Amino acid sequence: MSLAAHLVVALVALLHVWFLVLEMFLWTRPSGRRAFGLSKEFAEQTKVLAANQGLYNGFLAAGLLWGLWLGDAGRAVTLFFLGCVLVAGLFGGLTATRKVLWIQGLPALLGLVLVLLA
Repeated sequence: MSLAAHLVVALVALLHVWFLVLEMFLWTRPSGRRAFGLSKEFAEQTKVLAANQGLYNGFLAAGLLWGLWLGDAGRAVTLFFLGCVLVAGLFGGLTATRKVLWIQGLPALLGLVLVLLA
């Protein structure tokens, strides 16, 4: 993979680590509530669901980092996890807020394109 592909894949992985932190550890804190526009009551009611969602984001990050760690042998792994992130970004952009499309979907698409071109 090219340096650009590696950097974008690493960025997508780091974004998902940050999503894990937001959803698992900061969901009910002011910074987490502000990031998602949540009331204190709603955040408390949904913290278990958010933690579960955060865990899945961690799996996506782990898969991307695994693909990078494998180097050229991890191309298929990297493509698979970038595809998963793209689908999640598209779904979130259609069902939650369009912001998800840009924050999650667009970087994944860019990563897919760069990995495929490398």
